[in-house]
Amino acid sequence: MEKRLVLAIALSLLILLTWSALVSKVYHLDKQQVTYKSPAPVAIQPIADKFSQSTLLEPPASSLWKFSQEKYDLVFSESQAAIKEVVFKSYQNYPFPLKYGFLLTDPNLIFRKENITSQSVHFVYRDQDKQITKRFLCKSDYNLELEVMVQNLSSQPLSLNLPLILGVLNFAGDPSLARLQDVTMAGEDKIMHLNPRKDVSVGRVKFLGLRDRYFCAIVEPALDNYAGFIHKVNLKESEVGLSPEEFTLNPGQQMQRKFDIYLGPQELRQIMRIKPEWTAVMYYGVFDFIAHLLLQLLDFLYSLVHNWGIVIVILSLFIYIILFPLSLKQMRSMKQMQALQPRIEELRKLYKNNPQKLNSEIMGLYREYKVNPFSGCLPLILQIPIFFALYQVLIRSVALKGAKFLWIKDLSAPDRLFILPTSLPIIGNEINILPLLMTIGMFIQQKMSMATTSSGSAEQQKLMMILFPLMFGFIFYHMPSGLVLYWFINSTLMLFYQLRISTSTSLSANGECSRTISRQK
Repeated sequence: MEKRLVLAIALSLLILLTWSALVSKVYHLDKQQVTYKSPAPVAIQPIADKFSQSTLLEPPASSLWKFSQEKYDLVFSESQAAIKEVVFKSYQNYPFPLKYGFLLTDPNLIFRKENITSQSVHFVYRDQDKQITKRFLCKSDYNLELEVMVQNLSSQPLSLNLPLILGVLNFAGDPSLARLQDVTMAGEDKIMHLNPRKDVSVGRVKFLGLRDRYFCAIVEPALDNYAGFIHKVNLKESEVGLSPEEFTLNPGQQMQRKFDIYLGPQELRQIMRIKPEWTAVMYYGVFDFIAHLLLQLLDFLYSLVHNWGIVIVILSLFIYIILFPLSLKQMRSMKQMQALQPRIEELRKLYKNNPQKLNSEIMGLYREYKVNPFSGCLPLILQIPIFFALYQVLIRSVALKGAKFLWIKDLSAPDRLFILPTSLPIIGNEINILPLLMTIGMFIQQKMSMATTSSGSAEQQKLMMILFPLMFGFIFYHMPSGLVLYWFINSTLMLFYQLRISTSTSLSANGECSRTISRQK
């Protein structure tokens, strides 16, 4: 039983440590410098290098202008011809900041808007040498097109290099939200999910994306001669963008560049309708494959019942049924272990001064009755990938934001049945019922699993009975209620089944093992 206790504690710590590691670092690739060879040299000159202070990039309030569409508002900085933020009307006016999204990195360019229609807006810069026009066209729901046209008005050849900033990621504020920001680059031979807090350059990117918890911005140039880069502006900000090869315009010549854009929620169906390969931005870490399977299953179930709480309950039932054969094996193993406890206690007394002989005799006893002391942990181990994949899906699901179920007001946040006037240690100022119910259920389950043994082993089991539920309760207390609901339903189903077999006298494995031991006595 000592081994089972140690294993249970180790698994609890594994869940705690793995959870902390995964939510704080979900990057597929995390390197100081990533460089891909491209057929031609690519110059990358981040915008911050062209300004003495990045604060100069803050647009004046008088320059801000709102361009309204049915599902969102684009807040432009007119002088920069850049998008400061996108406000999504269909999602409780959620603001998605870009700071200076789609900015051409030349500090001398001062634009003005003109030729505005219901679906498009032009920004124009003109001096004695050149004219630059930026046209934003809203094509459908969250799909836009950016067209940049440069014309040489001078009598001399004009050399230009105009990197395009997709947006700026800000890591100030709530760390739990800041670490949900990341960057995706589709390189020549693979898709990379990069750490946005470090300088990175990648030659020849097909498309580039950045995201926060719920929304994302994706840009794909029509031509493939763009490099992608992440430039760390300061400790709190990194800018993400595309840098082209330098080009030269002869007198009177003009150049046109087009970019396909997505500004919208991280919703699989929504992005699939525009460009399926862009769904790579929805990356869920180590268990990405499992997460995408769960995401598609959740979307399918929601199309049937139209309630996210019920969807999570159905998912819990579905996974429980799949893992039921292993759970049944776990219960049988538990009963066999209980039946063997009297013999194990006798061995403890007999070999109390010879630990090596004791372990050898106990393992021999397990082999004789074909008992695997670790088989009871298999369902829990298999649940871990599903749990972490589901955590990433639910915490990033904008559909769950504000979704209600029973007393839960938002399935993407703790259930917060009561808010206390003062903050308490560990639990803070919120009373979350689901984690408390789950802890109580696990306590009952552990109590039922205890065998009637002598003092030494019984004390260890009592410690496990208290420590195991408290550990899980602590881990789950501030998690999204949708995830806690999933684990609570699964644990409750296990508890009910354990109650059933505990009160039944027909469990053949336990009966056979007990009869065999009695005959040998």
